Amino acid sequence: MIAGLAADIIMLVHLLFILFGALGGILVVKWRKVAFLHLPCVLWGVLIAFGGWICPLTPLEMHLRQLAGQAGYAGGFIDHYVMPIVYPAGLTRGMQIAFGVTLLTVNLLVYARMLVNRGSERISRGLWRG
Repeated sequence: MIAGLAADIIMLVHLLFILFGALGGILVVKWRKVAFLHLPCVLWGVLIAFGGWICPLTPLEMHLRQLAGQAGYAGGFIDHYVMPIVYPAGLTRGMQIAFGVTLLTVNLLVYARMLVNRGSERISRGLWRG
């Protein structure tokens, strides 16, 4: 029972990590200090996507599920939990790369916008010394 609960907690943490990587830029716009947590999260997500790796949380969750007598699953977390919702056909290498490019592009745009706004604030306050 404890192993099953631990597997569910790992699954939830994994999902929250993915959501934070994908959408955390919104929080960074409001609270800039969140970037210190968000940027490593995005980097990790991009590396996982481009490298074709499986996040270490996935085998940990599967191991805990097997200890609890539950069935494990093949593939990665996204393939098992997210892809059936978004793409019923399953995760392909091309789709994984597309996710990585999208994650990188969206976050680059958010951070670029934030930096432009920050520069504009400095100029309007007369703080720019360049």
